[in-house]
Amino acid sequence: MQRRFIGLTATIAALGLTAGLSGCGLTESAASDVTLKLVAADYDLNGGDTTKKYWDELTAAYEAENPGVQVEVQIESWNDVDRKVAEMVKAGQAPDIAQIGAYADYAAAGELYSADELLSVPVQANFLAPLVAAGEHKRTQYGLPFAASTRLLFFNQDLFDEAGISKPPTSWDELAAAAKKLKAKDVKYPFALPLGPEEAQAETLMWLLAGGDGYTDGSDRYRIDSEQNIKTFDWLKTELVQKELTGPVAPGKLNRKDAFAAFSRGEVGMLNGHPSLMQEAEKKGVKVGKVALPGADGTSKASMGVADWIMGFKQNGHRTQIGDFLDFVFSDENVLKFAGGNDLLPPTVSAYSRMENDPEHKDLHEFLSELPNSQLPPVGKTSWAQVSDLIKQNIGKAVTPGAKPADVLGGIARKATAAESAE
Repeated sequence: MQRRFIGLTATIAALGLTAGLSGCGLTESAASDVTLKLVAADYDLNGGDTTKKYWDELTAAYEAENPGVQVEVQIESWNDVDRKVAEMVKAGQAPDIAQIGAYADYAAAGELYSADELLSVPVQANFLAPLVAAGEHKRTQYGLPFAASTRLLFFNQDLFDEAGISKPPTSWDELAAAAKKLKAKDVKYPFALPLGPEEAQAETLMWLLAGGDGYTDGSDRYRIDSEQNIKTFDWLKTELVQKELTGPVAPGKLNRKDAFAAFSRGEVGMLNGHPSLMQEAEKKGVKVGKVALPGADGTSKASMGVADWIMGFKQNGHRTQIGDFLDFVFSDENVLKFAGGNDLLPPTVSAYSRMENDPEHKDLHEFLSELPNSQLPPVGKTSWAQVSDLIKQNIGKAVTPGAKPADVLGGIARKATAAESAE
């Protein structure tokens, strides 16, 4: 997989179409007196202004090369940004560019420019393949991946040492055996399994992929209650939950942020985590180990990937200016500056290769290695928001006493199919 990426980069370079563009500028007539409105999400976890500073510096550099174009940036918290953009669009005041969490509804309504309407050929060709697929609505790419992340199995090395666990698990059997040893040492959460409503759809997908399936089939149709998925939740229930290896809080009531906080306090032996948790836990003195989430038989179909999106709206008719600005946004320099500064992964082939070979980002290398083979949730489906909520509200019931995972997954699957039919 890595060789294919490097080969693509080399091909682009050989054609003289460098992926790390720095903005080729607009003609004076095309750029004259245009102000682009950009609404972007705030990534600063500590309440600072690092996101604002990033966009201020980027837009200043762009405007210096394109004096006829001004870019007005509005930063909103992740709690508000999707709602505020939706309100703007509904009021007929869509921004030219939005950097938010979802694009499919706008694409389905015909409100977005497609990638090939906006980007130069080398920039469009430079996105990592899994992110391109996730950015497509009905086989046309509208969502441009702005930043990416993957998930790994995190473990507390000190707790592993105290429990006599010499190496991280590479299969589900080894994971369960490690959890038993941690429980014997009175670790509060041998394996934290957050299936509470905050982020259960992500935790669920990690396990479904590790079990050999996922949310959709090869035709992108939902198959949530497949035989493999049912087996996955049967295993979670019987081998982890029923054996009291998931801690004092029932998985269906444990939210991700609470599980992460417990890990940072040193109370969790293992859980599935992302780069920001790694940094937070290490700041609090936890010695963090991390490996790919084991599969049922020692290998996993894929890791779970996550992406945030940037998109161009048609309403104001600024296609040329939006496209030129986005070409600049996706230069290697800008991509790496944002990703590296926020413990995220770059969405482009060329920036991926540079980060992979940069010792400054060694803490992200294990996450990077999972990205080429990652699978993202079906965010290109307009039904996904509804289905995601169904999973959040119900999947925890699958591992409760007396419940049958097949029944719970089947109930979600029937509603998912109905939602899909209404797309």
